[in-house]
This record gives sequence, C-alpha cells and structure tokens, in this order.
Amino acid sequence: MLKKALLAGMVAGLIGAATLAVPECLADDAYEIPVIVPQSGGASFVGAGQRQYLELVEAYTNRTGGIRGRPVHFTFYDDQTSPQVAVQLANQVLAANPTVVLGSSLVGMCNAMAPLMKNGPVLFCLSPGFHPQPGSYAFSSSTSSLDQVAAAIRYFREKGWTKLAILNSTDASGQDGDRAVMAALAMPENKDMQLVEKQSFNPTDVSVSAQMERIKASGATAMISWTTGAPVALVFKAMIQAGLDIPLVPTSGNQTFAQMDAYAGFLPKQLILPSALWPEHAGLLTLDARVEKAQRDMYGLFHERGLKPDNMVATSWDAGMIVIEALRELGPKASAGQLRDYIAGLTSFAGVNGLYDFKSFPERGLGPAASTVVRYDAEIKNWVWLAKPGGDPL
Repeated sequence: MLKKALLAGMVAGLIGAATLAVPECLADDAYEIPVIVPQSGGASFVGAGQRQYLELVEAYTNRTGGIRGRPVHFTFYDDQTSPQVAVQLANQVLAANPTVVLGSSLVGMCNAMAPLMKNGPVLFCLSPGFHPQPGSYAFSSSTSSLDQVAAAIRYFREKGWTKLAILNSTDASGQDGDRAVMAALAMPENKDMQLVEKQSFNPTDVSVSAQMERIKASGATAMISWTTGAPVALVFKAMIQAGLDIPLVPTSGNQTFAQMDAYAGFLPKQLILPSALWPEHAGLLTLDARVEKAQRDMYGLFHERGLKPDNMVATSWDAGMIVIEALRELGPKASAGQLRDYIAGLTSFAGVNGLYDFKSFPERGLGPAASTVVRYDAEIKNWVWLAKPGGDPL
C-alpha cells in the first residue's frame, strides 16, 4: 500500500503547482516507463485521455518522493490505433530493456504486443478486454469485459428487458464482446434472457442501417454493441435513423467526455455504459472505506487541476499507481520478474476501481463485484450510477 504520509500529502503537494514537469536537475536520472497508446486514429480520444491521466500520476509521484528519490517519467508512443504499428513500437522500446511497458488502449493492440513480452518485461494493458495468459508477465486494467457485460445483462434482466440483440464489430473488441455475451447468457441466472438477433459490422463500414432494421424488426428490448471509438458513432446514428429507442450498451471505452461532446447530436436516449466503480456516488451507496479514500484522493487531484475523470481514469490511474507502488517497494533496479511477482502477490491494494486482490483474480485483481452500469447525464455532463456493484439496479 502507498505510504499514508504520501497519500495524505497528495492534494497538498499539487496545490499551487504551476507545471507538471520533472525538475530539470533530476530529468536525466528519471526512471522511464514506456507507454504505447493511440494518439491518432479511431481510438485517439482514448489514448489522449490515458496520457493526460498518467501524466498526473507522474506529477503526483515526483512531488511525493519519486521512486526512492528518483523521478519517474512516462514516455508516450503513438500506435495510431493499429496493431501493426503497436508491434513495431513494442520492438523499438524492448531494445532498451525496460522493466515494464504500459498499453495499449484497445485489446487488438494488446493482443498483438503480448507475445513479444511473454518472458518479460511486464506488460500492463490498459484495456479491460485483454485477458492475459495465467502466470504470464501481462496484466489487464480495470474490470474485465466479461464482468462488465455480465453486469449489464443482469441489469437488463432485472429491469425486465429480456429480449437481447447484439451488433458487435468484427475486430478484436467485438469478438471479445461476442464471447462475453455468450458467457453471460449461459449463466443460470440468465435463463430467461433471449438472444433474438445477432448482427455484426466491419469497423470500416460507412453504415449499419441494414443491421439496425433487422434488430428493430426482431422486437429486441435491449442491445449490446461492443465496439469503441469512431465505429460506435455508426451505431448511434443508425439507431436514430431507424427510430429505435431501446437501452444500448457499448464498451466502457466510450465512457469519455470527449466522445459524449462529439456525439451529442446523435446520442441514443437510453445509452447505458458499463463501468468500474470509480464514478462519484455520494448519497447513493458506500463502498469499502479504503476504496472511498482512494477515490477522494484521486478526485481531489483532478478537481485541483480543473479536470473531470472519465473512463480513462478507470483504465490508467490504478494501473499506473500499482506499478509506482511496486517500484517504490522494490526499488528502481527491480527486475521484470520481481515486478511481476510483487503485483501478482497484492491482495488489498485500494484503487479507485475497487479493492485489488491479484491472488483471487490473477492478472487483473478485480472481480465481478467491481463492475456496475451508469448513464451519461447530458444536463450535468457527468456519469450517474444505475446499479449496485455487480449490476443489480439501484
């Protein structure tokens, strides 16, 4: 766990800060952590948010002692939302023998990079849809896409929306969604759920109107469209054009303010987003006291900087803080194997997404109870909880 003194000084250490830069006298000795995320392409808004939040982790770390007195620096590489480019960049950064690499933002890029790091360094993927091999050097951030889909379907069922349609993309994200939906529907509790229509589309398609008409004709009362970024705009527009007004769940990667603003003119009326537990929830419910404190500390930092967290905090904040804690405990000379073993042994790390237990939930640390569902409130421009942890409606 982060030292209490460091946590207590988190907000105070940033008040009045004019810059997030590492002091010049320390910059040459910085502990460098490569981060491969999209800064361009269809998922650029995801990578941009993750970069912003990791830079805040960097600022906090350096203002609270660094890694045993040594500053940390996240170095960012643009994979252009391309698995091929992600592999090229991974080979580039591996030449410097890093202990840990963060990224990428989408499961397709993480799947492409992971084989390159099967014997190290540690790869901490920033996508919930990435499912590392047990005992590997890879970890996945936030709550699992499997648990997110299960929470959404539980919410559907409890609300009486039992006729389900799927419109998933054909890329790695959509394939992961297909598997997650089928796994959730196989659960005994969902025996009354019906899959009434299953459609798909290529992320490069210019329209999904035909698929949407079939879904409308099926009588579906809820829909899942497991895709992230630019392709989800096709789904939103097609729903409006078809006059289809049913609850829609896309991936949690779409839980960003940048996307809500960009798509404000055609957001579905019943847009529901799977989420980890990080959104503010005062007056609705109370989480574990350690998690509540981690969230208060994080929100204090963000509010001080004039920022509002979105899903990019779910996929980057805890991942960055877990790596920083491990390096603080082990020291900057820690090997990839030592770092992997330390993270794999954490059982009570309090993050903003929940209480991490990597022994109970290997390679991720979070289980089904760390997933919920929210909606975007356009009037207050914020996320509103709809369900308890696990997916039961509030």
